[in-house]
Amino acid sequence: MAISKARKEELVAQYKDLLGKSEAVFLTEYTGLTVQKMEALREEIRKADGAFHVTKNTLLALALTEMDQPVPEELLKGQVASGFALGSAPTLAKALVDYAKDEDDLVLRGGIMDARILTYDEVDALAKLPTLDQLRGQLIGLISAPAQNIAQVVAGGVRQIVNVLDAYAKKDESAEVEPA
Repeated sequence: MAISKARKEELVAQYKDLLGKSEAVFLTEYTGLTVQKMEALREEIRKADGAFHVTKNTLLALALTEMDQPVPEELLKGQVASGFALGSAPTLAKALVDYAKDEDDLVLRGGIMDARILTYDEVDALAKLPTLDQLRGQLIGLISAPAQNIAQVVAGGVRQIVNVLDAYAKKDESAEVEPA
């Protein structure tokens, strides 16, 4: 069934809006996914702060062209659904890669990020990156470790001075006690 020109323009505008808000776009083939599995996938993608839409290849290509993004002609064949990373791209990539490993009917083809076409292997590598929260935790650990070391060194120096003073005090006390 043919889509009206107005509907096509509406879809291109929707794709452009999503592309403008996205850090990355991941392209998948969804042939054979049931409605229930597709809804489960969409739920996982929402948790990863993304959006997942079945896209019309020619209209997505037009939207990409209008947004000065590369058009991955080889990835835009067959039944394509696009995952738009509205939040962190690695988080969405991980959600898609994990779901594709469990579900044979979803095939992750590649993506587009920073005006560059990504292969499946690059998306998989992106999925293995730590999340933003994990990176923050690692950064805090790196920052606090030197501070802890400095505190230990300072405390160690103070402890040594206290021990020396304590030893002198005990020596003086024992010298006063012996003549009696």
